[in-house]
Amino acid sequence: MRVMLAPMEGVTDHHMRDILTRIGGYDRCVTEFLRVTDQLYPARVFLKFCPELETGGRTPAGTRVYVQLLGTNPQALADNACRAVAMGAPGIDLNFGCPAKTVNRHGGGSSLLRTPAVVGQIVKAVRDAVEPSTPVTAKIRLGFDDSKLLLETADLIEQAGANELCVHARTRNDGYKPPAYWCQVHAVRQRLTIPVIVNGEIWTVQNAQQACSESDCSDIMLGRGALARPLLANEINAHRANRDVAGLPWTDVLKLLEALLSTAQDFPAKYAGNRTKQWLTYLRLYYPAAVTLFDQIKRIREVDEIKAAIEKHKRLAAGTTVD
Repeated sequence: MRVMLAPMEGVTDHHMRDILTRIGGYDRCVTEFLRVTDQLYPARVFLKFCPELETGGRTPAGTRVYVQLLGTNPQALADNACRAVAMGAPGIDLNFGCPAKTVNRHGGGSSLLRTPAVVGQIVKAVRDAVEPSTPVTAKIRLGFDDSKLLLETADLIEQAGANELCVHARTRNDGYKPPAYWCQVHAVRQRLTIPVIVNGEIWTVQNAQQACSESDCSDIMLGRGALARPLLANEINAHRANRDVAGLPWTDVLKLLEALLSTAQDFPAKYAGNRTKQWLTYLRLYYPAAVTLFDQIKRIREVDEIKAAIEKHKRLAAGTTVD
């Protein structure tokens, strides 16, 4: 089994990729999408989305990072893919799954699932443009309104030369509402010869087992579950190897939150603490103490004040005296 970290817009930036891959368990990451219209982006834009290009396309922990592109113009996407590869990207991922209304209104993301032929043209243009040794992967949903075009879309992606396909087991209209329909990925897995990765609603080891069983996929992609339970990838790998793995205590999670907060200087001052608060909204699904900490900092804007609140909370969690 391989475990991938999902590209989540506004969430899994290079800071989060660094933190989660240091914990371990991931075979690959994918960047947030770089939206391509008709321009060839300069190197500085790629480095903003993927600073790992300066270190061989890998996180500090050594995990490969594919650059994800989103758009509708096959030639522009191909040109930008070539630039990303020339800069060191170990692979290119094409986004046909983003459900955001703004993206879909402009014909990108999951809106393309209504026109499988265009999806195939984009994949082929990128596949033909980059070196054969460079993996080109695609991420889709079951469909836009329904899954009637799922198999046609999957066929065209494979015929266009994609190396792998990741399927988020919901339609665009489903959004992120549970459940994920892992069983519908089974037909794709049976039909294609390339690896198929199942994604969506995997929060626990048991979810991972069920997703693989229902989809017949051996590879998974973790999204929100990885944020709620930072050790999840390791837990899944350990279970598959019949090993036990100790849970990640809340005191260690607090150190991870501090590590994320230390990157706040990369954001405008009034939003500097937002990523830390955002992560807490996921962590509180698994760690009850995260509810308390979130309530304590949710209205604080100053990074130093957030840092002090976390430090105080950490001492309380460790059972030490707080002045």
